Amino acid sequence: MTGMKVRPYWELRFDADGDVDTRQRDRLTEQVEQQGITDLVVFAHGWNNDRAMATALYERFFAPFPGLLGKAAGVRLGYAGVMWPSMRFTDEAVPAFPPTAAAGAEPGLDEGTRGALETVFPGRGQMVARLAQLLAERPERASALDEFTVLVRGLARVPEGSGAALYAPDVDGDELPAMLGEEGTAYCELFATALAEAEERGPGLFGGGFGGLWDGARELLRQTTYYAMKRRAGTVGRDGLGPALGAVAAGRPGVRIHLVGHSFGGRLVSYALGGLPGDTTVASLTLLQGAFSHYAFAERLPHAADRGGALRADRGRVRGPLVSCHSRHDTALGVLYPLASRAARDDSSLLGRGDARWGAMGHGGIQAVAGCARLDLAEALEGPFPQDGCVSVDVSSVVRHGGPPAGAHSDICHEELARVVLAAGRIAGR
Repeated sequence: MTGMKVRPYWELRFDADGDVDTRQRDRLTEQVEQQGITDLVVFAHGWNNDRAMATALYERFFAPFPGLLGKAAGVRLGYAGVMWPSMRFTDEAVPAFPPTAAAGAEPGLDEGTRGALETVFPGRGQMVARLAQLLAERPERASALDEFTVLVRGLARVPEGSGAALYAPDVDGDELPAMLGEEGTAYCELFATALAEAEERGPGLFGGGFGGLWDGARELLRQTTYYAMKRRAGTVGRDGLGPALGAVAAGRPGVRIHLVGHSFGGRLVSYALGGLPGDTTVASLTLLQGAFSHYAFAERLPHAADRGGALRADRGRVRGPLVSCHSRHDTALGVLYPLASRAARDDSSLLGRGDARWGAMGHGGIQAVAGCARLDLAEALEGPFPQDGCVSVDVSSVVRHGGPPAGAHSDICHEELARVVLAAGRIAGR
């Protein structure tokens, strides 16, 4: 265990290929059995730069659980935190946590973000250094922007012979985002416009003219990094967490496993369903601002009936409810995520509104799944909570704080959300 105040708590650490720290896995399996754990809540973070920040997130989120649970008869609750190599740009504020960089203080890349990029993309330090230099200097010539976009694509390139795909879609037939495969500055302009919209056309972080294009270039780098993290989350979930949970379930038959994931961690725990061995299932799954397609669980896509979500066959691995908590205040998912998704196509209305094809789970909930219950937060907490099936819970009343560019994306440490997890899992009074 670590210094976590909420106990019993364990960690499960995975590398970028989904390989688990076997000592941690074996210890978790052994302790769950020895301590008679009846319910295990497993939380996967989204973008974080280090273990300390991920641990702080878990501690804050888990803090209300003991008080809410009380002395429920027959319940012995355990907690596990997933550690996997992801990153965020350190100018993205996380509500309730001290800032790690002054947003907008430097036009380039701060030291923390540069270090995170070099860790996430090993062996590409020179690329990162040149990208940082260009963002700091902001040359007023098109050739500099062209060089920047070429370097960004090189950063995201999958090493030859690794066997990994550059892009892992959440729906059948989804295409490689054009911004990862084409030259030009069009996407810099596209993202600069979106960033201005994210600030509600007010003064602040983002400028106009050529300087504004460099704001868009920085966002191109951010979005490309996120595509790499999105791909990695699926790999760690399916090849790492799923099998590890199977080992825990085999060692303690009858233990009820409850999966929770924030942002790309939501994609991670969702893809873990497909990695569960044999007939292993989980008791519940709760997504907090899930950063992947809202059609991932759909049998058929509304705009393409011959296609469906990549995870539709895995819904049956959840015995209880599969819950998506979503907020309209999440700018990262409400503005930038669909824009990046639409940028994968030759779409003449990239900045248009009302096209639901490119929406994210954490902004509008689960879509195109028959019988999916749709609740606001008050309804979810007053109950009764659905016992199974897909459930979308609008948590905009509490997930609402955070500035651009991410908005309220990381504003998840609320007692109300802890109560949603407990209600979905029927952990108390079942």
